[in-house]
Amino acid sequence: MQKEISTCQGALKENSSEVVQPFLMGCGTKEPKITQLCLAAIQRLMSHEVVSETAAGNIINMLWQLMENSLEELKLLQTVLVLLTTNTVVHDEALSKAIVLCFRLHFTKDNITNNTAAATVRQVVTVVFERMVAEDERYRDVIEQPVLVQANSNRRSVSTLKPCAKDAYMLFQDLCQLVNADAPYWLVGMTEMTRTFGLELLESVLNDFPQVFLQHQEFSFLLKERVCPLVIKLFSPNIKFRQGSNTSSSPAPVEKPYFPICMRLLRVVSVLIKQFYSLLVTECEIFLSLLVRFLDADKPQWLRAVAVESIHRLCVQPQLLRSFCQSYDMKQHSTKVFRDIVNALGSFIQSLFLVPPTGNPATANQAGNNNAGGTVSAPANSGMLGIGGGVTLLPAFEYRGTWIPILTITVQGSAKATYLEMLDKVEPPTIPEGYAMSVAFHCLLDLVRGITSMIEGELGEIETECQTTSEAASSPTQSSEQPELQSTSDQMDKERVNRAVWEEMVNACWCGLLAALSLLLDASTDEAATENILKAELTMAALCGRLGLVTSRDAFITAICKGSLPPHYALTVLNTTTAATLSNKSYSIQGQNVMMISPSSESHQQVVAVGQPLAVQPQGTVMLTSKNIQCMRTLLNLAHCHGAVLGTSWQLVLATLQHLVWILGLKPSSGGALKPGRAVEGPSTVLTTAVMTDLPVISNILSRLFESSQYLDDVSLHHLINALCSLSLEAMDMAYGNNKEPSLFAVAKLLETGLVNMHRIEILWRPLTGHLLEKVCQHPNSRMREWGAEALTSLIKAGLTFNHEPPLSQNQRLQLLLLNPLKEMSSINHPDIRLKQLECVLQILQSQGDSLGPGWPLVLGVMGAIRNDQGESLIRTAFQCLQLVVTDFLPTMPCTCLQIVVDVAGSFGLHNQELNISLTSIGLLWNISDYFFQRGETIEKELNKEEAAQQKQAEEKGVVLNRPFHPAPPFDCLWLCLYAKLGELCVDPRPAVRKSAGQTLFSTIGAHGTLLQHSTWHTVIWKVLFHLLDRVRESSTTADKEKIESGGGNILIHHSRDTAEKQWAETWVLTLAGVARIFNTRRYLLQPLGDFSQAWDVLLDHIQSAALSKNNEVSLAALKSFQEILQIVSPVRDSDKPETPPAVNVPVPVLIGSITGSGLNRPFVRTDSIGERLGKYSSSEPPIVTDELEDLNLWWAAWNTWYRIGSESTKPPITFDKLTFIPSQPFLTALIQIFPALYQHIKSGFNMDDLQKLGVILHSAGSVPISSDASPFILPSYTEAVLTSLQEAVLTALDVLQKAICVGPENMQIMYPAIFDQLLAFVEFSCKPPQYGQLETKHIANAKYNQIQLFAPAEWVALNYVPFAERSLEVVVDLYQKTACHKAVVNEKVLQNIIKTLRVPLSLKYSCPSESTWKLAVSSLLKVLSIGLPVARQHASSGKFDSMWPELASTFEDFLFTKSIPPDNLSIQEFQRNESIDVEVVQLISTEILPYANFIPKEFVGQIMTMLNKGSIHSQSSSFTEAEIDIRLREEFSKMCFETLLQFSFSNKVTTPQEGYISRMALSVLLKRSQDVLHRYIEDERLSGKCPLPRQQVTEIIFVLKAVSTLIDSLKKTQPENVDGNTWAQVIALYPTLVECITCSSSEVCSALKEALVPFKDFMQPPASKVQNGES
Repeated sequence: MQKEISTCQGALKENSSEVVQPFLMGCGTKEPKITQLCLAAIQRLMSHEVVSETAAGNIINMLWQLMENSLEELKLLQTVLVLLTTNTVVHDEALSKAIVLCFRLHFTKDNITNNTAAATVRQVVTVVFERMVAEDERYRDVIEQPVLVQANSNRRSVSTLKPCAKDAYMLFQDLCQLVNADAPYWLVGMTEMTRTFGLELLESVLNDFPQVFLQHQEFSFLLKERVCPLVIKLFSPNIKFRQGSNTSSSPAPVEKPYFPICMRLLRVVSVLIKQFYSLLVTECEIFLSLLVRFLDADKPQWLRAVAVESIHRLCVQPQLLRSFCQSYDMKQHSTKVFRDIVNALGSFIQSLFLVPPTGNPATANQAGNNNAGGTVSAPANSGMLGIGGGVTLLPAFEYRGTWIPILTITVQGSAKATYLEMLDKVEPPTIPEGYAMSVAFHCLLDLVRGITSMIEGELGEIETECQTTSEAASSPTQSSEQPELQSTSDQMDKERVNRAVWEEMVNACWCGLLAALSLLLDASTDEAATENILKAELTMAALCGRLGLVTSRDAFITAICKGSLPPHYALTVLNTTTAATLSNKSYSIQGQNVMMISPSSESHQQVVAVGQPLAVQPQGTVMLTSKNIQCMRTLLNLAHCHGAVLGTSWQLVLATLQHLVWILGLKPSSGGALKPGRAVEGPSTVLTTAVMTDLPVISNILSRLFESSQYLDDVSLHHLINALCSLSLEAMDMAYGNNKEPSLFAVAKLLETGLVNMHRIEILWRPLTGHLLEKVCQHPNSRMREWGAEALTSLIKAGLTFNHEPPLSQNQRLQLLLLNPLKEMSSINHPDIRLKQLECVLQILQSQGDSLGPGWPLVLGVMGAIRNDQGESLIRTAFQCLQLVVTDFLPTMPCTCLQIVVDVAGSFGLHNQELNISLTSIGLLWNISDYFFQRGETIEKELNKEEAAQQKQAEEKGVVLNRPFHPAPPFDCLWLCLYAKLGELCVDPRPAVRKSAGQTLFSTIGAHGTLLQHSTWHTVIWKVLFHLLDRVRESSTTADKEKIESGGGNILIHHSRDTAEKQWAETWVLTLAGVARIFNTRRYLLQPLGDFSQAWDVLLDHIQSAALSKNNEVSLAALKSFQEILQIVSPVRDSDKPETPPAVNVPVPVLIGSITGSGLNRPFVRTDSIGERLGKYSSSEPPIVTDELEDLNLWWAAWNTWYRIGSESTKPPITFDKLTFIPSQPFLTALIQIFPALYQHIKSGFNMDDLQKLGVILHSAGSVPISSDASPFILPSYTEAVLTSLQEAVLTALDVLQKAICVGPENMQIMYPAIFDQLLAFVEFSCKPPQYGQLETKHIANAKYNQIQLFAPAEWVALNYVPFAERSLEVVVDLYQKTACHKAVVNEKVLQNIIKTLRVPLSLKYSCPSESTWKLAVSSLLKVLSIGLPVARQHASSGKFDSMWPELASTFEDFLFTKSIPPDNLSIQEFQRNESIDVEVVQLISTEILPYANFIPKEFVGQIMTMLNKGSIHSQSSSFTEAEIDIRLREEFSKMCFETLLQFSFSNKVTTPQEGYISRMALSVLLKRSQDVLHRYIEDERLSGKCPLPRQQVTEIIFVLKAVSTLIDSLKKTQPENVDGNTWAQVIALYPTLVECITCSSSEVCSALKEALVPFKDFMQPPASKVQNGES
């Protein structure tokens, strides 16, 4: 079937001429109906393609006729179209005729025909070219020989072209001719033609069939030779025309620009540039330059609008722009086309603001002329459109009163023109206000968007390529290297070329872009527009940054920065950087003036915030608009996304952000994030709710910005840090000299940056912390400082807690690096900084204490660096840290740090801000010492290891290892440091600290001293203990005696501590006691040290100075210490006593056997208990004997000290005043009590001199008085006879001595007399208390004087010496009883001395201070005599006792006939008792003396007789009352005397007549005196008559009478042979006298007379028968 049809068609086609003929003829009738039918038929034939070439020609001819007759014009057009589109049979002349026909119809009067024809022409032209394209397709595979076309060949030589191509060529050529108003070559028969239509056709061909022109040289030739000149020619009226110039002034009339042609020309140009740029490089340069000039301000408004639209079309093609740049801008002598385009856009935009736009060309002239009057300038509020009563703000630009609305003209990235499409308009249209501006604005945006995305894309490709090549290069599997390398170098070349293009593009456009964008940004009132502008600036800045174009980058950033800040904001960084040199400078670019526009202040933006500018002297407030905030967000965005390329412009960005943050009142919070804070400066910061909701977002972006710094490379990070640091410096400069709130932005952000970059903290640590430390933390503004410290400490803490790779424990260098700034903070004096530092240390300890390791010295150093003057809170915080360390971290720190801990703890003790801290720190030292003790072995091992390592290092470096207490082992040094620290504290100015430190020091030495090496004890004694004693002694002796009123606050001070001197006294006491205790308990350790005796001497010296200090407390304590060290018994030499090898070689007794040298020098074995230590000495090693002699020397040293103390302290001062120091009783007591213990050790060498010295001290001590306020406590009331403890001690001392002498060798007994002397001196105290220098004392104890001196003003009270003297007397008696016969006692006349001493109280008798004294003296005398007289008789011949007898006689005499009067209140019983004592004495005489008269000197016997004689008569006392007289007459005594006298007189033992004579003499004297008394009495009585005689005389007579009766009695009792006859005669001779007395009137005398007469009865006897015998 198909086949049949095709054959049928073929047949028809062959005969088509004939077939068509009838229809043609039908048309020839010109009858409308027939014509229509015929045309329809012809069309049917054509549509079935059965028309041959000939037939087609015929048809066309027929159509031409119809056309000329103006028949069926539409049908004609239809027919032509069908003919040409259905097949390709019509060409050449026929074709041209058909085309001309259509053109002719286009120019008819009928509108419909016109338009239809125009459409048909367009379609036909398209068909012609489509045929050519199809033809090319058919022949594409046939390779043809190119035919050379000579340059000057005829335009019509198209012989090389194929048929369809030839048609197309001819058609295009004629179109150019027609437009150029020339005759066509091919389109014969054209009658008229419009340029507008020609240009449209040209444009459509060029636009639709670019490949034709690019592939065929002939067509390219046409373009170059015909089209371009044509376009340039047609452009000329537009170029020459100046709007507003007066026509009359120019010589030749200028053709006015014609909108339809101009607009179409621009369309053509657009196509040419777009499609054939590569062919027409030079021509395009001209076109572009022209295009740029169309934008000039003096061109008509519509012309500028279409020019802008054309430029927009170029701007959306970045590759094209790139080509411009390569072809023109980068060529040396070429126009800088690309730059000009951009600059022109900029100038255009500026001109729109500067010259008010007019939409009407008719008024153009007038507008131009009257611009100065500003008649057409738009009103400022023209943007307000009233819509339904509401007011809507149109998006617009507004600048200096010029208001330009922004129209929505196109979708971003496509250049959809409005006026370039107005092909139907003949008159220039009215351009709406703002249209040109909107297009220009979009040009800029698209330009930026295009360039940046293109360059960034290419950059990205190159980077990925680089990566892949580098990976490939690094992969080892690569087989051949050559090609690889080749490609790399190609790549590099390519990149170099590319980079040059990119840089040129950016350099060419950035100035103009920036100028325009800045202006627009300033003028923009629409948020979206602003956003677009900012985005453009941001992408440009980022691109410049990526390409490393610093100036341009900084310029764009500066623009954004300026936009962020209020207008005219004084921010130096924006005005001084290189980027800012662009501001206010106009760039002359080939005659184009581009002004950099500074933001204007008349912005009609909504103000969203009011705040204070960040300036040294803020003037008023500044306002932030929403646009500022928008710019700020852009800036944040830039920094956030493109931080890596910002480099030095971080400075700009950050400075701006800082100011904004300040104005918005954002304040840093922990971690450095900025949070909206209260406005610190008061109410000046005002934020609208709009911005309030934005603030958290801004602050969040700000934080994210710095968080993203972790993704920056190291260099960029350093740029960021440097920028922040210099920003911070500026803020600091601003904050100097005022206390306003500073800007903390930079500091906060430094912190934030540091925190997020912890993983590579090393690279930024030094600049970061260096800045914070040296600058911020030392700033005078406290808030600034506080944040500096906050930042620094937060960084340190974060650094330590961060999970580093490798961990800190393995990276000690990093750890020390992190901790170092903490230490450096110690050099800053501001207390707030130090507080932060310490709080940081505390937190580090709490969180990282266990892992500090090598960081410990730094951390401890920080605590130790706190000085005394730095305030209580600092010290308290630091101390808290230390407490934490001591309680929790001692075991975890390296042992080498323990010494630092000791030092630090000690330094806190010395701080005087807070007493409790000092005391607690001493407690810490105690805890530390305990820790040392418990962990001793471990610490020692570790220290020794460390020491060895250091030693090795020191040797390698050739230096000496230097540490305190060096030769001692390290562990001992640790102890010594501890002791030394405590020692320092022991001399602190505060008593409580001294006390506590002293107790701790001695406790720790006592408790832990056993750990020390033996040799170390030497250091302990000399460097620690004695050093301490020296300092304490010095301080005590120089301490102030001023009274301290109160102990700070309301604490009352006890009077015993109310001067510094008294407080130091306590310290001295404590120290001395402590040292003495150590000497006592550790003697076994100390004695083997070589210089123990020196140490002993020093200690004694200290004891002596303390004892002699003028302070009772100290002196007494010194003696206690003395006692303590003297109780040391020299170690008993047997195997169970601890022994240590001495440091000196002691001669070893031979019998021990040899001891090896190693045994002697063996180091001291350290153990923790004596028991263990004992175990170390095996029985095979005998202990070594300490030299006995050395011991003795020690004791003698002690004795000398004792003597010096005693003699100095008891020596009376020369002058006395209120302040004279007199030693206290307890002191003296203690002093004397030391002697017995001491004596035990020195008795072997104790000689008379020593005894003499002792005596002096005992005597002086006894005579020291007591201060009156102490007396009630020491003195017994005087009625009690009690000894004070001092007196007891004195006697005990003597007792010890005498016992020692007693059992001692013979040669010691010569000391007895000295002892007697001493005791007798004390006995004398009973009657004559000793004097203490010139001191006035009151004898409170003497009953007799008590009343008189009770109110005496004396300060001092003498003791009651009576009991002491009496006790001494008893001792004397006892001792004498034991020693009377000793040779020394005999030789030294001890008995005589005793008697001589007793004579004093005996002679005083009733005048003795105490009655008991003389009674005791009598009884003692009797006892002593009972022992001593036999001895005296025994030695009578030697004359040793000669001098004793007269003394004894005088003593009896003084006692028996005392001159003292008995007290008036003496009772009769007392008197009788006293009398009986007298009687005892006489009895002693009668029993012990008189019987041995022949061994006794005669004078003595005579004295005794006289005395007895006296006693027998003259014993009366003259003070008795009558009533008592008979009792008071001591009758018993007289009687006794008589009897003794008589007994002695008539004793039958008379050996020599001489003695008898003496006794008889005595009797006769007695009797003679009686006779005289009686006679006188009788005489007086008679004379007196009635008057009684004086009492005294009566008494006397009574005595005489009694004596007579006694005598007679005595005589009777005597054996008769012993009585001399004369005596009897004398007795009897008294009788008559007695009888005469009977007459006396006194009854007393009478009774006595009676008694006297009665005995005479015995004489009444008858006279003897032999009287003579009797007489003989």
